[in-house]
Amino acid sequence: MEKVMIRLRMSTQDAHYGGNLVDGAKMLALFGDVATELLIRHDGDEGLFVAYDKVEFLSPVYAGDYIEAVGEIVKVGNTSRRMVFEARKVITARPDISPSACDVLDEPVVVCRAEGICVVPKDKQRK
Repeated sequence: MEKVMIRLRMSTQDAHYGGNLVDGAKMLALFGDVATELLIRHDGDEGLFVAYDKVEFLSPVYAGDYIEAVGEIVKVGNTSRRMVFEARKVITARPDISPSACDVLDEPVVVCRAEGICVVPKDKQRK
């Protein structure tokens, strides 16, 4: 199956808690964008996200970090599409050094994993 990836930098607007900690819900929003692209590529329609079966928050994310969110469709039903997602930190902010310091990580750090189901109604499927 095809994989989709997006990468973006977390901003101070994404920080929700003290110490510039980013809310875990931001990772789920990224997964939603990945799911939408997967459905467009697979069905020609954005479809609808129905449910997450499993969500694991594994490592903190801070403003200034670069996150790579990936996903793939692992099972196709008549209208349902089961997907798996992973968000990885690839660059980390280093405010301990200076306000603009960052490090490229030798190995990405998995910050979140999830599984979910999306639906594309039969009359919306174009592929």
